Amino acid sequence: MRILHTMIRVGDLDKSVAFYTDVLGMTLLRRKDYPDGKYTLAFLGYGSEADTAVIELTHNWGVESYDLGKGYGHIAIGVADIKVTCAAIEQAGGTIIYGPALHGGTTWIAFCKDPDGYAIEFIERD
Repeated sequence: MRILHTMIRVGDLDKSVAFYTDVLGMTLLRRKDYPDGKYTLAFLGYGSEADTAVIELTHNWGVESYDLGKGYGHIAIGVADIKVTCAAIEQAGGTIIYGPALHGGTTWIAFCKDPDGYAIEFIERD
């Protein structure tokens, strides 16, 4: 078994796709409209769906925002250099809301939010 994808609902699909591609460097793998259900799905990631977990963005037509609730935590992305990553995110128009900071005395982390307010954590990995 393996994780295939994580789905989040977004209010402005084009704005969210731009964030995940232009700011976080993901690739739009596929996008499809479902007129009968009045929604669009977009799948993004850093590699092929056959090999890596991806993010599914679901846009329900006519819905502009969602209450994120208290159950959602964050999406975590491993990075080689946390400071370079944070600088690149800010240069691309994203905002770092925490860090880079040493967490637990051993791990460098940082956070940003996507256009809908979902938290994205970056964890420095060797």
